[in-house]
Amino acid sequence: MIIRKALVEDSEAITELLMLASGEVIYRFIGEKNFPKAVDFLLHFVKSQNNQYSFQNCHVAVDKDKILGALLAYDGSKLQELRKPVLEYIQEHFNPNLVVEDETQAGEYYFDSIGVRLNQQGKGIGSKLLQYVIQKQGVENSRTLGLLVDKTNPEAKRLYLKLGFESVGEKNLLGMSLEHLQLKGPNR
Repeated sequence: MIIRKALVEDSEAITELLMLASGEVIYRFIGEKNFPKAVDFLLHFVKSQNNQYSFQNCHVAVDKDKILGALLAYDGSKLQELRKPVLEYIQEHFNPNLVVEDETQAGEYYFDSIGVRLNQQGKGIGSKLLQYVIQKQGVENSRTLGLLVDKTNPEAKRLYLKLGFESVGEKNLLGMSLEHLQLKGPNR
């Protein structure tokens, strides 16, 4: 298995994996639990550039030319810039009054979503993706890494704690109460 930066041609596989990880957020964006509509919405942004969900912000785990996992992450200081096209699209096509809280901020490299194919879960793929980006961004670039974890997902939280993340508080996102975890870079 190799881990590499995503390519635009990976967009459909990335969309499928991000729906596993963030489907509830996408449903709240479009205002209904409509899987095909949610996939179309997300794919539109994954295959586009310069937005929060772009393939440009993804790393993928690949084995025998098959994408097994994807990790979406970006510099928290760019949240507003990256989110702007997404919010404009939502407000034009779905909900003109939607307000979305900030899930990250400057000074944090944010792990937005991580998804692993259902038939590949439990094989360490998610851990390897996380460790790869932790090494690249946290260690080599001495950045503080951050993520939000659903309080109803203790297995994910255990994994993040095992990798060195620590709880730093709570955040609300679209009516969901999430735990904010961070991993400080070596010089932080």
